[in-house]
Amino acid sequence: MTFSSHQFLLSTALWLASAPMAVAAEAPDAAASYGGRDIIVTGALDRQDGSATGLPLTLRETPQSVTLVDRERIEAFGLTDINDLLDQVVGINVERIETDRTYYNSRGFDITSFQVDGIGLPLRWGIQFGDLDTALFENVVTVRGANAIMTGVGNPSATINYVRKRPTDTLQASLSGQYGSWDKKRVEADVSGPLNASGTLSARLIFAHQDKDSYLDFNHVNRDVYGALLAWEMVPGLTATVGYSRQDNDADGVLWGALPLIYTDGTRIDFPVSASTAADWTQWNVTDQSAFAELAYSFGEGWEAKGIFTYNKLKGFAQLLYAYGYTDKATGAGINGVTGKYTDDFDQYLGDFYASGPFTLFGREHSFAFGLSISRSSGQEYEAFSSTFFAYPHLDIWASGDAGFAEPAYPANTLEEDVTDKLTRGYAAAHLNLSDRLKAVVGFSAMKLKSSGVSYGTDQSRNDSAISPYLGAVLDLTSNISAYASYTNIFNPQVEVDIDNNKLDPAKGSSIEGGFKSEWFDKRLYVSAALFRAKQKGLASRLGTFGPGGAGPVGGSYYEGVDTTSRGFEIEIAGQLSENWAVSGGYTGLEVEDEAGDPTRTWLPTKSLKLASTYKLPKLNNLMLGAQLRWQNRIRYTDADVQFYGGVSGDVDIVQGAYAVLDLMAGVDLVDHVRATVNVRNVTDTKYLGSLEWGQAYYTAPRSVLATLTLRY
Repeated sequence: MTFSSHQFLLSTALWLASAPMAVAAEAPDAAASYGGRDIIVTGALDRQDGSATGLPLTLRETPQSVTLVDRERIEAFGLTDINDLLDQVVGINVERIETDRTYYNSRGFDITSFQVDGIGLPLRWGIQFGDLDTALFENVVTVRGANAIMTGVGNPSATINYVRKRPTDTLQASLSGQYGSWDKKRVEADVSGPLNASGTLSARLIFAHQDKDSYLDFNHVNRDVYGALLAWEMVPGLTATVGYSRQDNDADGVLWGALPLIYTDGTRIDFPVSASTAADWTQWNVTDQSAFAELAYSFGEGWEAKGIFTYNKLKGFAQLLYAYGYTDKATGAGINGVTGKYTDDFDQYLGDFYASGPFTLFGREHSFAFGLSISRSSGQEYEAFSSTFFAYPHLDIWASGDAGFAEPAYPANTLEEDVTDKLTRGYAAAHLNLSDRLKAVVGFSAMKLKSSGVSYGTDQSRNDSAISPYLGAVLDLTSNISAYASYTNIFNPQVEVDIDNNKLDPAKGSSIEGGFKSEWFDKRLYVSAALFRAKQKGLASRLGTFGPGGAGPVGGSYYEGVDTTSRGFEIEIAGQLSENWAVSGGYTGLEVEDEAGDPTRTWLPTKSLKLASTYKLPKLNNLMLGAQLRWQNRIRYTDADVQFYGGVSGDVDIVQGAYAVLDLMAGVDLVDHVRATVNVRNVTDTKYLGSLEWGQAYYTAPRSVLATLTLRY
């Protein structure tokens, strides 16, 4: 990609960011609370968001790209799974590599920073295990680019912040039932309100149960979600909140790895969408639990402080089958399999103190925020690797779901991973009111990370520290339009290993972003255009997968450190075009290069478009019609191993062509308090692979239908 090929799109974005709109809008204020720090809901740009800088800034005042998916959109499009939700966010890619391990990336780099109410540590190995349900969350906020102040460590990709539902001041309740394709059944309940006459004590209870088969052979998922929160205003200005949540995600017929995509001669295999290398005895069960206690105090005159303690626990059990090799086109054979059992126990303890408020200097009012975070995480994984090796039958047999593998015997568990991480981080930021038109954001995050232990023979010991500065500025060009820029450096301790199973050094680099932000229709519509560039030195780049006899665990990946540069642009629009017409989405163009200037991470799309829109007809029982569209360009993965099987000389590119996915929805009030919604996903039944990151892949879901009936009080 060259930027000259996108000049028209970028020029259009700049025009959109600066041209007055001719349509008036009077959308209701849909903003929701974010634990004392308000968040901007799509179309309500006068509210404030602290997820990027810790400061109470509006979207226009924040010198970074921020997107929010609110509860209304979650319910309208039936986005009960976080992966389906993040699929719709501008600039975010969901890599469905396996059924129960998911990776995410943005702006050319992996997303490792996931938070709940602004608190969190990087995901274990940068992976989401199992499906994550949205029932517990009010909003999901993405801050794209480096988020140095609020995370401290990670990649210049994005930070995903899940915003909890909170107890409400008034009684509200909802009950919904769903039925859809592949016998999907779901019930969800949510009740909240005050427990005493004065309203100082309030609670919220959340429950969801989901059971579904799959278009994939053998696959079945059963999920239960529980949430309970209690808020107590002890005295005016002082509020204590405690909460507990649990998610049990039990999956059968799961993929570990995926489909070997090419024959030994380098040509593609035409699999059915349902094809899987799993067996009916494979499983991956994950239990996520979280408990938190929060004390928030408002001092008056704009100052507030908050202390939060969080405990997270993840327990998992997996019985997995990994397929490897290449199929001979003449015989249909060549794929072999190995299996193991894995037991995981992972604990996190996080303490965070935060304070913010205004101050006066040189006759102008500014704002200041600072915080201290202390966290400890420890994880153990036990392995029982079977000595049984499987030879898959003819391709036509196993690809149709009839491999017929019997469950083998397994040895006793052995402890393969025992790792402890300790992270201490201090951060501070100031919003400086330099003039009526010029504002600046300055800040830093100082961190110290200490790790100990061993993972599959690799020493995880490290003692790293870094200071990441943050500098941003926003200049109001007119009453509707602002120009902005921001800079920060990057520090990312890496857990990836090389081909000898030795851990890679930390990646270091820098990130810069600039562009225009604008708001229209009394701050109901937001339009932006951004340019970005990020550099990382020694970033892990995947080379291959350990096989039997390798230095690392079978099925594990090995990497090399590559100096990587990502640059590109984004165009985004969100809000209300009229009282009843909502729109959101945008376009991303980027290029990712290694130190020689050659394309790298070629399995990432370099062009993507995401658009969503709903239109309401209040006079027709609040009928709502909506659509979501995703498009991405061609991607490829270079397979360097198939040539050793004698059928082809040189590397072979595995290609996923450009594709688009369209979802449609319609919802209507049947009677007072009762609403019916129908969602049709992948309307055109597009067939495409979920990811090419590992060279193996499986097909994502074909066309499906989901019906929802909701009772709301």
